[in-house]
Amino acid sequence: MANIQWFPGHMSKARRQVQENIKFVDFVTILVDARLPLSSQNPMLTKIVGDKPKLLILNKADLADPLLTKEWQSYYEKQGIKTLCINSKEQSTVKKVTDAAKELMSDKILRLRERGIRKETLRTMIIGIPNAGKSTLMNRLAGKKIAVVGNKPGVTKGQQWLKTNKDLEILDTPGILWPKFEDQLVGLKLALTGAIKDQLLPMDEVTIFGLDYFKEQYPKRLEERFKGIDLEMETPELIMEWTKKLGFRDDYDRFYNLFVKEVRDGKLGLYTLDRVSDLDGND
Repeated sequence: MANIQWFPGHMSKARRQVQENIKFVDFVTILVDARLPLSSQNPMLTKIVGDKPKLLILNKADLADPLLTKEWQSYYEKQGIKTLCINSKEQSTVKKVTDAAKELMSDKILRLRERGIRKETLRTMIIGIPNAGKSTLMNRLAGKKIAVVGNKPGVTKGQQWLKTNKDLEILDTPGILWPKFEDQLVGLKLALTGAIKDQLLPMDEVTIFGLDYFKEQYPKRLEERFKGIDLEMETPELIMEWTKKLGFRDDYDRFYNLFVKEVRDGKLGLYTLDRVSDLDGND
C-alpha cells in the first residue's frame, strides 16, 4: 500500500492557529475516538501541546468495546493524563466535562485563591482529528446548535471561542490530520471508522483489514451477521463467496461499501481497533 499523504491548506492554517492560541488557554482538551484511543491522536498536535495540562476525552464510548475502553482509561491515567470516557450526545456530558476540567485545574485554582484571585471561568482548546465528534461535543456543552455537525471528516473549517457556561470557555478548532501516516495500519484503522475520506484508501484494502480484524478479535459477530460464514477461508475468497450469497453477483464494491458501513454504524457490535496489549507486543 502506498504512503497516504495530504495536508490541505485549512489544516496547515489550523496548526498555526493552535500554536499561536495555546498560550491563551488554561488546559488543552484532546478529543479522540474511543474505538481508536491511540490511532486517533495526532502526534503533531501532541508535540505542540507539550507540557500544557491536558484532558483526554475518549468520545463515542457508546460505540467502543467497553472492556478495552476501561483498559485505555487506566493506561492513560497511570501516565498522569486525566481521562474521561463519554458519549457526547448524552445530556450528562456537560457535567462530566466541567467536573473533569475543575479537577484537572484544581491546584491552579487553589493557588490563585491564595493570592486573592477568584477564577470563575476556565479556558480550554478542543483539538483532535476529523470526525472525532468535536462539533457534537461543542453543541452539547453550549446547550444549542453552534457548530456544524456532519458524519464525515472535514466539516469544521474555522476557529471560534464559545462560552458554554460560567465554568468553561472553549476554543474550537477544525479536525487536524498529520501530513502522512508512518504506520499504514493507522491509515486503515482511520479509514474503517470514517476518520479520513473514503477516496484516500482503496475500499478493498479497508474491507480486508476489517474482516481480518473481526475474524481474529470478534469472530462471533461475523458469524451472527453472515450466517454460515466459514472463518477458516482466506479473506479474499470469503469476500467473493459472500458477495455472491448476498445477491451482488460479482459487484465486490457493493460488498465493500456494505461491510464498512455496517462496521461504522455499529451493526457488527461494539469494537475497538487499538489494544493496550499491542503497545508492548503482547497478545
